[in-house]
Amino acid sequence: MKIYVVGGAVRDELLGLPVQDHDYVVVGATPEDMLARGFRPVGKDFPVFLHPDTQEEYALARTERKTAPGYRGFVFHTDSTVTLEQDLARRDLTINAIAKGEDGVLVDPYHGQEDIRRRVFRHVSDAFIEDPVRILRLARFAARFPDFTVAPETNALMQKMVAAGEVDALVPERVWQELARGMMEQMPSRMFNVLRDCGALARILPELDALWGVPQPAKYHPEIDTGVHVMMVLDYAAGRGYSLGVRFAALMHDLGKGTTPPDLWPSHHGHEGRSVELVQGICDRLKVPNDCRDLAVITAREHGNVGRAFELRPATIVNLLARCDGFRKPERFHDMLQASECDRRGRTGFEDVAFPQLDYLMGALKAAQGVDAGAIAAKHREQPQRIPEAILAARTAAVAEYAANAA
Repeated sequence: MKIYVVGGAVRDELLGLPVQDHDYVVVGATPEDMLARGFRPVGKDFPVFLHPDTQEEYALARTERKTAPGYRGFVFHTDSTVTLEQDLARRDLTINAIAKGEDGVLVDPYHGQEDIRRRVFRHVSDAFIEDPVRILRLARFAARFPDFTVAPETNALMQKMVAAGEVDALVPERVWQELARGMMEQMPSRMFNVLRDCGALARILPELDALWGVPQPAKYHPEIDTGVHVMMVLDYAAGRGYSLGVRFAALMHDLGKGTTPPDLWPSHHGHEGRSVELVQGICDRLKVPNDCRDLAVITAREHGNVGRAFELRPATIVNLLARCDGFRKPERFHDMLQASECDRRGRTGFEDVAFPQLDYLMGALKAAQGVDAGAIAAKHREQPQRIPEAILAARTAAVAEYAANAA
């Protein structure tokens, strides 16, 4: 029985990166051998065991065979005769198919070290084509390692997978899981560019894919192309370390521009309302968590109003706060302002432009929150129908005073 560290731990060590988790493969052993050594079985589809002391996962070496479309259609084979090379052959990329023995010696039958040196994502074998999740994983790795490029033959293989409908077999929850992880990486735009290059983005998020080639007014968007702009917005959010919700809102905020009739370009009047409908459709389809969904919706609807904050009348600002449920959820309102900040700064030459709208609108919210709604309600208890109007008037007056002092 021999034990090897495999996959990401070996890859990251070779890249000089911190190693978070270790995956182990065991060669020449049976489930009975593992149980005799005190390991606890946890695998459902194939034998995986937890170490009795460290609780780390140890998987018996295995091979796999495609039996049905999608990423679940596999039959696994494992016994003590499966070699390390056979186990590594089923892995997705050469950089993830390197093993390290207990003696520290590397086993690299598919030249992953060379691809690490060359900064290339390359598939191990044509078995890559059997699992569409590998497209999403490769795209996510591109966001994590932005100096890597996709080997032309691997991109061609992914294009073949898309044409064969493999991507269409992905379940929505897995698509969201991989996209969410990729959005939290160093340069998430790389994930979407890789998906777009192989044609997968048009299948997974056609609403987003439609943005490339759609122009915007050069005065406000020197980058012109809406798809390019949205990627810049997303990367700006990542560079600031913003939450997944903010990053997703940044990605979704301009979808409506993809539905503007070409004869109206580069103007996109009313794109906010169209964006809201598209965001809701995507969130339904991919089963996006409610917190991300709600933030993306209000960002798509309100980012234009946020940009015009200093032109809004006090009553309009109070209505904005109420529409966004800012009084009950001020943190989410702040996140929406962050996403709107990303929209402003995710433009060529605008990266360092001031965005005072964030502090201004948070100040307006604080001023409106200072109104004692309970006291107003008590004052009008004989005429309760007047309470909403009175609270609105008081909040408007508070915001007017704040705005006058902020000017």
